[in-house]
Amino acid sequence: VPLQACGGGWVQAGRSLRLSCTASGFTSDDHAIGWYRRAPGKDRQGVAVINMRDGATEYLHTVKDRITISRDNAKNTVYLLINNLKPEDTAEYYCGAGWPKVLVLLLLRLQTVNYWGQGTLVTVSS
Repeated sequence: VPLQACGGGWVQAGRSLRLSCTASGFTSDDHAIGWYRRAPGKDRQGVAVINMRDGATEYLHTVKDRITISRDNAKNTVYLLINNLKPEDTAEYYCGAGWPKVLVLLLLRLQTVNYWGQGTLVTVSS
């Protein structure tokens, strides 16, 4: 299942950025898609996930007040809006898809991700 992430770039702190992840090959909406990031020198971590069927979401608690994940099932696309960007948001952002038994598992346990997209780099300057 190909996942295509895009929308990264260089941006000044305080601005907003929206990333997109377009999926192909899914025959139904019984899956979940998440956004993850790997900051320089750090492990990949889950940022936000969304259930494609009912729109339920889970967020990394440290960014929950600045990030919104949303979906457009007609376009098979999931968006990640990051507001008030900070230099510590600089990272390679990835999207991933899976069928977790409990949605929060897709956020917290990367082994529940069945498919990964390529990364899109976000660089935030102060």
